[in-house]
Amino acid sequence: MRKFISIAALASTTFIAAAFTGSVSAEDIAITGGRAFTNGGSGEVENATILVSGGKVTSVASGGAVPDGYRVIDASGKWVTAGFMAADTTLGLSEVALSGGIVDASAPKEKNVVGISVVPAYNPASVFIANTRIEGVTRAMTRMTNTGDMFLGLGAIVKMTDRDAIVQDKAFLVLDLDEGSANEVGGSRAVLWHKLNDTFQSAKDKMDKADGDKKDAKRPSANDMAFKAVLSGDMPVYAIVNRKADIEQLIAFQKRFGLRVILGGGGEAWMLADMLAAAGISVVLDPTANLPGNFDVLARTSAAAGRLHAAGVKVAFIPPGTPNARLVVQNAGIAVSMGMPWEAAMDALTVNAAEIFGVADSYGKIAPGMDADIVVWDGDPLEVMSSPDAVLIAGDDIPLVSRATKLRDRYKDLDRAPAFDR
Repeated sequence: MRKFISIAALASTTFIAAAFTGSVSAEDIAITGGRAFTNGGSGEVENATILVSGGKVTSVASGGAVPDGYRVIDASGKWVTAGFMAADTTLGLSEVALSGGIVDASAPKEKNVVGISVVPAYNPASVFIANTRIEGVTRAMTRMTNTGDMFLGLGAIVKMTDRDAIVQDKAFLVLDLDEGSANEVGGSRAVLWHKLNDTFQSAKDKMDKADGDKKDAKRPSANDMAFKAVLSGDMPVYAIVNRKADIEQLIAFQKRFGLRVILGGGGEAWMLADMLAAAGISVVLDPTANLPGNFDVLARTSAAAGRLHAAGVKVAFIPPGTPNARLVVQNAGIAVSMGMPWEAAMDALTVNAAEIFGVADSYGKIAPGMDADIVVWDGDPLEVMSSPDAVLIAGDDIPLVSRATKLRDRYKDLDRAPAFDR
């Protein structure tokens, strides 16, 4: 289990006060002396000096000088990487399971929620976010998981901060095309795929007609705008599919409408690795999901990530549930243990996730002009006992504090634990 950093190890009382806001104001910072991987699992720079100013990386050099006025984080003997991304969560949309509160990731009574964004429901103060960021995960994809049909609305890309958290609203349209969705949509995959293709064809016809007759064009609905963004290629589809036969249908669906498709789940995707690579479809999967829990995933295996990578498919990782989104790092290590190259697993946590979800212009690498999402590790980040010694998100030095660390520090010495204070 990864160790939590003690509050007593924080450098100053400023950081402790900042624990209530999630970050301190961006400052000029120099990270020096570390072994930096600037491009996923490549771009290694020994004795790196990384300069951060205004929330951005300004330079990366081996043994570079530190300008006056920069606060130094000494990373000597440590590893430095870009912050990692959890590439399929409900972070900010759900709290403790089975509690009495509303779950904003679920709308089981609603249908046809194509154009609904999750952003108005997003809560950056969720307890899971602090737990996630102190383990080196600085970005996440978040989405709805349940509605009354196959459409799960528009997901977002977020930073693990308490303010200015939304990186990209309406980043992708989510489709659930698995067995559970087929049960909701007519009780058969035959009905589900017919309705999906028919709905998209109707949307395309409507869009073409509106483009050709702009005089009488009416104000488009949120659903119309979402379909237009998808059909024009401006927005990808994130399709949750596991069964090999359904993935074949998804590839045909992508070709039919010329869409950008991301495959989520992908339990049997490795069986179609060459087809997915040829179609340019990336796969977001959980390497720990390796048991045949139902007939959709009889061929599921922890070796899938390595097999997909070997075929040229771009891969990113799903964590083992939102409460444990921080363990997406451990999932990457499991993928390595099952045959995926270390460098490829690091790519999946950073540059691949950034490219798949359209944020590679600002996140995913440690390079001049990029957001300063940087983590200093006390060892190889994919080793289960390694932990962050420092986490920067967009240049903010984040206190390594969460509700979990506070509870740990309060009760680790029961003889001295306070009885009433909070």
